[in-house]
Amino acid sequence: MSMNHIDIEKIVNHVEDIPTLPHMINKIMELTDDPESTVQDIENQIMKDQGLTTRVLRRANSAYYGYPRRISSISQATVLLGFETIRNITLSDAVKGILAEELPGYGLKQEDLWVQSQSCAMISRHIAKKLKYKQADEVYIAGLLRDIGKVILSHYLGERYQLVSKQVIEGKTFLEAEEEVLGFHHAEIGARVAEKWNLPADLVDAIAYHHTPEKSEMNAITTSIVHIADAVTMMMGIGLGVDGMAYGLSPYAIEKLSLTEVQVQEIIGECIDLLVDESSFTID
Repeated sequence: MSMNHIDIEKIVNHVEDIPTLPHMINKIMELTDDPESTVQDIENQIMKDQGLTTRVLRRANSAYYGYPRRISSISQATVLLGFETIRNITLSDAVKGILAEELPGYGLKQEDLWVQSQSCAMISRHIAKKLKYKQADEVYIAGLLRDIGKVILSHYLGERYQLVSKQVIEGKTFLEAEEEVLGFHHAEIGARVAEKWNLPADLVDAIAYHHTPEKSEMNAITTSIVHIADAVTMMMGIGLGVDGMAYGLSPYAIEKLSLTEVQVQEIIGECIDLLVDESSFTID
């Protein structure tokens, strides 16, 4: 079948299509990555934005982080939770508006992708902690951004939705159907967005291959964790769009992480409690 593919470079270079991170978030990410930074440096930067300060404190006090006493300042949050967690909270805050958009091409209503992405991020981090994987905070970001490419592709997919659906009905995975119809898939576009945001190569890799972890070139463990977390998110029925479970669970990822079917079921049970606190998903 002859397909009218879209030029990926045209999309990647189209400024209006690919969002940019706010300058302040870039600054906070730089500070949290700099070993010379102090808690005071980070507090000073976040407190320039009162709304961000309030939202960071609300997240820091959510059941997800589980501190028994009230965290009342950014410096206290930074000491108790660590630089990487503060980076994750601020990055999550920055991208929630982008991820909260309605995506008709994927059958996702407003906020569906945001709730799904935040859930996947939290589940990713939970799996990493369960497996005693040291890069749990990096895994969180990969889980959060794994479907950012859908934001870009929704418009293009919407115009070709029937063609993609036909491919899926004929037995292709949704990823294969996207590639067949568009010439590339949302994971590729998502990786290009991550590159534009100057995120580490490991994260770009995990976003690019979260549906195909066996192709991971940089960090197969991070990619496999996000792959499993994505599948668990879908199994739990969170923010399902037209693609739903039309991807398949990679035996490679299960083997790479030495997970058993019983452990996957355990993770699902644990994540029901993990996702119960609505403050982790608030948009305002």
